Amino acid sequence: MFPKSFRLFLYCALNFYDKGEKMRKNSLQSLVFAGVLAGFVATNALAKELTIAGSSTVYPFTSFVAEEYASIKKSKTPIVESLGTGGGFKVFCEGKTDISNASRPMKASEFDICQKNGVKDIVGVMIGYDGIVLAQNKANAPLNITLAQLFLALAKEVPQNGKLVPNPYTKWSEIDKSLPERKIAVYGPPSSSGTRDTIEELVLSKVSQNFKEYGAQQGKYKSIRQDNAYIPSGENDNLIVSKLTADKQAFGLFGYGFLASNKDKINAANIDGVVASEQTIAANDYKLARSLFIYLNAKNPQTLDFATLYLSDDLASGGGELEKIGLVPLSSKDLKAMQVHIKKANRLNSTLVKAGKVF
Repeated sequence: MFPKSFRLFLYCALNFYDKGEKMRKNSLQSLVFAGVLAGFVATNALAKELTIAGSSTVYPFTSFVAEEYASIKKSKTPIVESLGTGGGFKVFCEGKTDISNASRPMKASEFDICQKNGVKDIVGVMIGYDGIVLAQNKANAPLNITLAQLFLALAKEVPQNGKLVPNPYTKWSEIDKSLPERKIAVYGPPSSSGTRDTIEELVLSKVSQNFKEYGAQQGKYKSIRQDNAYIPSGENDNLIVSKLTADKQAFGLFGYGFLASNKDKINAANIDGVVASEQTIAANDYKLARSLFIYLNAKNPQTLDFATLYLSDDLASGGGELEKIGLVPLSSKDLKAMQVHIKKANRLNSTLVKAGKVF
């Protein structure tokens, strides 16, 4: 269906064409008319803004790039929405968006859905790194916590006396006396979030490897407690920051970028003695470090232009604009490799997806 503006243009042009005897007879005028018509169609097609959805962690970085893109291209600002990584992949694979923000790699099941729906020209791009932080109001002293202690605070079932029991811990100090005597209240991402997936993988599954009580789920356990100690808080990490500002007793789980931009309000716990920083995340010394991505439907060539700007030296390199708002940048070597990858527009395939890679 043509846009309303085009239908109005066509109606007026055809009326003019019918009434103008000379126009019907003059081939030059007809060619001019055809050229204007074609130009109008092309202009309106190009004027359609890019649509982007997905990870709340990647959202601020992509939103920044969207503004830059519109300024450089003299075009409409791409629409960017925060639906969570899973929600972003859902609409992407339905062909409803051009780009999907993701705080984890695309799953094989998601790739298969894309293929079945005809979304086959997918180009995956790693944009940088992030680390999940356990944050609190800055009025509190920085916390030192182990990954195992965090597991015991979040897991739905925990081992006690050789068997699994519903998580009995209501205060942090009940897990370990070195922890504060505060109620366990952790604001975090919902099930649609890639951050939630990473918490399940890097905290729950990883620590459950140490407990035979999980049986067949040992090393695979991913169930977060549902007794209000963990509070799903939507796909808006700024909302969690605001809750921590108001509630000095609570903790929040979200991406490092939101810590970096709110250090005047919150601080983050050290995990197994390692502070969350650009250096520890980039070196993978911080145990909750992860990679961030965008996935392009390259059937729309504008997506490749957008990715080229995203991974440009001015925005994505060390000291670039995206680092200033919290993105941990790729190394110079990896950034150059990603720039070449975008230029070649190598398509994603099932082998890469299964390996968690984009090229």
